[in-house]
Amino acid sequence: MSRHENKVTKEMTIADVLRQNPKNVQVFMRYGMHCLGCATATGETIAQAAVVHGIELDVLLTELNKN
Repeated sequence: MSRHENKVTKEMTIADVLRQNPKNVQVFMRYGMHCLGCATATGETIAQAAVVHGIELDVLLTELNKN
């Protein structure tokens, strides 16, 4: 599978991202997103989480796609 196929997108949930690459827990923690196991993580998209946490979406996506 190519790296492009594993790209994190704004439509993915936090849980999707962590299933795809557990190393991204470090990115979420760095941005103060500590509720990774809660119900919100399974339904909230990366775009929604960025808004709630006051994080610039493009910056977050770049960080998540580095791992």
